Amino acid sequence: MNPRRILLAISGGIAAYKAPELVRALRRAGHEVRCALTPEAERFVAPLSLQAVSGATVRKDLFDPGEEGEIDHIGLADWADLIIVAPCTANLMAKMAHGLADDLVSAVLLATHAQVLIAPAMNVNMWSHPATQQNLETLRERGLHFVGPDEGELACGWEGRGRMSDPSVIADVANTLVAPKTLVGERVVVTAGGTSEAIDAVRALTNRSSGKMGFAIASEAARRGADVVLVAGVTSLPTPHGVRRIDVRSALEMRDAVLVEFDAATIVIKAAAVADFRPVEAVAEKIKKEDLRDGEQVTLELVQNPDILAEISARKGSRTVVGFAAESRDVVAAARRKLERKGCDLIVANDISRSDAGFEVDENAVLFVWPSGEVESLSLMPKTGVSAELFDRIEKLREDR
Repeated sequence: MNPRRILLAISGGIAAYKAPELVRALRRAGHEVRCALTPEAERFVAPLSLQAVSGATVRKDLFDPGEEGEIDHIGLADWADLIIVAPCTANLMAKMAHGLADDLVSAVLLATHAQVLIAPAMNVNMWSHPATQQNLETLRERGLHFVGPDEGELACGWEGRGRMSDPSVIADVANTLVAPKTLVGERVVVTAGGTSEAIDAVRALTNRSSGKMGFAIASEAARRGADVVLVAGVTSLPTPHGVRRIDVRSALEMRDAVLVEFDAATIVIKAAAVADFRPVEAVAEKIKKEDLRDGEQVTLELVQNPDILAEISARKGSRTVVGFAAESRDVVAAARRKLERKGCDLIVANDISRSDAGFEVDENAVLFVWPSGEVESLSLMPKTGVSAELFDRIEKLREDR
């Protein structure tokens, strides 16, 4: 995950209680994390808790002789590859915009050359105030990055924009900012999730795909600097940061969306679980049992859906096209046959009979099956890790070409 040195700067908002969760998310990605608090932040989160989850001494006093002797605020500013300000109050945003430095956090932010990611958190009226919005634009013009705030119920009882983004979202944006930008200039189209083929007004043929693998792939492509389009089937997953999303339901809708994006694409990854068949005709109203005689059978006539992967592989040109194969037996043999039929550059195969990998879980164990006949096996790992391994190989393939 390209580990970096990340300083988490915490200001005095109620959302500071989420800081330990953010530290854990960053450390799970392999980053070294240190924490610095404003004087007010200590009212909402205990330094000892942050020290326990970060494994590092928490800094909170600009004029502590012991701490200044070890690492002063300039040294801390120079140490960080990325500074995350979460939560960032309206007061701290104002200090940053006007160059004030009257505590450790504001002094570090004034002294650093690192990238800065701000996660605002405040009352909706404070967020919408012209002064805050002007400070926001000032900081954006200086190149600082923002995530959130989100809408919802606020600690003060108000409803509206002002909630700090979820720690997992902040960590994901942070990972994107610090990742090497090896895919700049590439347009990556990813399909993800299952499709839904209507039977009547309420019923449909679908599958168990959650979309987690495809969404992880889209997120990794964005981290590496690609222009990413995610064609998403039936899934409830949130859109990854920096990704343009197109929602579809049926296989035909997915085909149309992929073909629209195909001409501008340089890499296409078909990770969606697309239905092979659809009903010949969907009934406009709900089919009711009371309209049938007792014991009467209902026949569902199906027709094949277009083969999107084969269609785009046939006209790929210099594009790199990757397909996925979800198999329940003879995985390698089935993947090789699919690779030959489709004509793509690589098949990523996984055994869906396993309970710990594949559909609906966060981990996967896959095989990379190449036209040369070579088969690479990846042990069980998070789908984020599979995505990174996949793009390492795609980049090597495109470099060799």
